[in-house]
Amino acid sequence: MSDSFAYNQQDAKIQGLSIQVGELFADLYKRHGEDSTQSLEALESYKSLRRLLPRESSFDGESRHIGATAAHKATQGM
Repeated sequence: MSDSFAYNQQDAKIQGLSIQVGELFADLYKRHGEDSTQSLEALESYKSLRRLLPRESSFDGESRHIGATAAHKATQGM
């Protein structure tokens, strides 16, 4: 449970930033497309932030970083 956002303010801040950057990426992508330097830079920033978070434990061998569902929705403009 130590990886939970309730117990780790740093992870909670990183998650919040990744949501914001994901939303920014979605907006830039809609306006400028996938080949825009701004879109690509925002995507790289999003991925870098996500990599800072610990991974969820998984039984199938494939684990995702905590908060992955919310972060993914942000990149889709949801």
